[in-house]
Amino acid sequence: MDDALVVVALLLAAASATAAVAVRDPARQALVLSLLGLVLAVLFTVLQAPDVGLSQLAVGSAVTPLLILLSVRKVRRRGKGETR
Repeated sequence: MDDALVVVALLLAAASATAAVAVRDPARQALVLSLLGLVLAVLFTVLQAPDVGLSQLAVGSAVTPLLILLSVRKVRRRGKGETR
């Protein structure tokens, strides 16, 4: 049972990483990256590394996508201001 759980977590991580690469829009890519961070946190927890999983949950699921979304918003705002 434990091996099956690890295999499922690895498959989910591979699928979410592929989805993060396949998405073209940066805002949507940040959201998929947040999902990838959540899946990786679950994977680390399944692999009995809860401290790494908690760090991944904080940084990979919250902070990094938030910074990307704020950067995309700032760049889009600056681009709209220059065209007027």
